[in-house]
Amino acid sequence: MMADITPVLERADANLPQSLERLFDLVRIKSISTDPAFKAECRKAAEWLVAELGTLGFEASVRDTPGHPMVVAHHAAGKADAPHLLFYGHYDVQPVDPLNLWETPPFEPSLREVEPGRKIITGRGTADDKGQLMTFVEAVRAYKEARGVLPCRITILFEGEEESGSPSLKPFLEANAGELKADYALVCDTSMWDRETPAISAGLRGLVGEEVVVKAADRDLHSGYFGGAAANPIHILAEILAGLHDETGRVTLDDFYEGVEETPAEIKATWETLGQTAEKFLGEIGLSIPSGERGRSVLELTWARPTAEINGITGGYTGEGFKTVIAAEASAKVSFRLVGKQDPARIRESFRAYVRSKIPADCSIEFHAHGGSPAIHLPYDSALLTTAKAALSDEWPKPAVVIGMGGSIPIVGDFQRMLGMESLLVGFGLSDDRIHSPNEKYELTSFHKGIRSWVRILDALGTR
Repeated sequence: MMADITPVLERADANLPQSLERLFDLVRIKSISTDPAFKAECRKAAEWLVAELGTLGFEASVRDTPGHPMVVAHHAAGKADAPHLLFYGHYDVQPVDPLNLWETPPFEPSLREVEPGRKIITGRGTADDKGQLMTFVEAVRAYKEARGVLPCRITILFEGEEESGSPSLKPFLEANAGELKADYALVCDTSMWDRETPAISAGLRGLVGEEVVVKAADRDLHSGYFGGAAANPIHILAEILAGLHDETGRVTLDDFYEGVEETPAEIKATWETLGQTAEKFLGEIGLSIPSGERGRSVLELTWARPTAEINGITGGYTGEGFKTVIAAEASAKVSFRLVGKQDPARIRESFRAYVRSKIPADCSIEFHAHGGSPAIHLPYDSALLTTAKAALSDEWPKPAVVIGMGGSIPIVGDFQRMLGMESLLVGFGLSDDRIHSPNEKYELTSFHKGIRSWVRILDALGTR
């Protein structure tokens, strides 16, 4: 029989003023990972977290890397057969430029009431990711203080380079795989659907990046003298790019949709209840007509379907005025977002084979790879997902929804491929939190109910 969780939730409520002060202390540390001038501040943040976790009974340490340090901490559970969870977050933050656009100093956090009954926490890192990671730390605090023990064995990994590409993370995971491997990974670096509806991100699209260079003549040509006779690499490239999609919006590459599964009808029905429309989604960016595959909703297009997007084209004269030349070469950068079981290597080779088939015999082609990773997906019927969804629904005004994410979070793929762990992505950010921008904020409700949510999830995972 499950013990009543109320005393732990009440402890989290009582701790809120002190929890906020601890978050403020962490936000005040200028842990900007991209700027070498703040190297000492990054270490200071790591040491602050180690000290704080130590007060909660964790065996915590700062682990040096070639870049900024990692924080690793371990805590035993109250029972031997409890599940082992790895919680991941990052303590580094983005630069604050342009400083003159901030309404309050970025590293002087404050609590502001922006409308009756609604307060926000201001400062760089409040939403990404210090406020998010502290919801978990404070949930552990409440559980320890109320119960004396934890329902799960917990390992914590906080990195200091997420905002600068995580160059030290993969080597660190490889070197410490035995210590970090757990039953599940928990990641709190995502968002809710809206202020009242929590969300679990079940899927992350994969990515293939390709740069293609078409070369023709051995130099730029006078278009009056050679025009109509010499191959024009911009023409060739334009035809190649235009042929990537058919008239229905589907990608034309051979075997592109191999491994792509249809989203279950019940999941799509849940998405329909969210009230998102093409007009609403695109209206925010000054558009109104959906692109992509016909007959699919914008949520399905951005969460559950693969894409081919042209990210940049160069060639010929692009300066001021006009220059009548036929360029010697033209290039394009193309990215593919992957879903399901699509194989990045096969997608890349299919694209290259398609491009080669379009190149005249007297022209040449170069390819430059820019990364590749498969999609990550938690099965919709996963017990982990079902348990967390029920726990979140008990806390928030509206039931939790299972969503997808159009982008990628590399650490989730690393956990799966390198440590063999599924990841539960639960975050409490909102779309207007202005992460990476001036005036970043985190809703007080996100922080408070985020703590309570993790209490419920830990309890549910430890007692199911």
